[in-house]
Amino acid sequence: MINEPNSTGAGSNEDPLMDFSNCHVGITKNFERLRKLAETEIEVPVQAEVKDAAKSLLAFFQDVVLEHHSEEEQELFAEVTDSARHGGDDAAKALAMIDQLTKEHRSLEAQWKAIQADIKLLSKGKPATLDQDAAAKLATEYLAHANFEEQEFLPLSAKILGERGLSSLGLSLHMRHTDVSIPNYI
Repeated sequence: MINEPNSTGAGSNEDPLMDFSNCHVGITKNFERLRKLAETEIEVPVQAEVKDAAKSLLAFFQDVVLEHHSEEEQELFAEVTDSARHGGDDAAKALAMIDQLTKEHRSLEAQWKAIQADIKLLSKGKPATLDQDAAAKLATEYLAHANFEEQEFLPLSAKILGERGLSSLGLSLHMRHTDVSIPNYI
């Protein structure tokens, strides 16, 4: 998972949920950066700090956020869904959260797409009319999304997965980040 705000790599933590939790640190930092950009009066020529922030945000969203969403949905959500099939109140709650979080992922990605072209222009130092309200809304909603995952979903996931499920999730994440070569035999 994400060890640094702008990097990805397999986590070595024994608790794979910590990989998801740790990546929220970088996500929070970058969406705070987006919030600050939304509050900045953009001048012509584009200020160096605006250009740098936009360049960082552009790379961050493409390289980190989309990968994070994919891993959550394909690995974590799948493991929790599989473990939740045994039923119970926690299972129903977790499945409802997964549905909510997946819908939030699509909404947040769509909000990013709405401002991405202007962020790209700013990252090149070109003037743009960034919809600062939309950028601030995205930052606020993403920070709330990450907080909900941290405070509500990840603790419930740990409870549902138990030791067996956490081991399975850890192996799945490890394999996702490991190049496996299968030799060809004739």
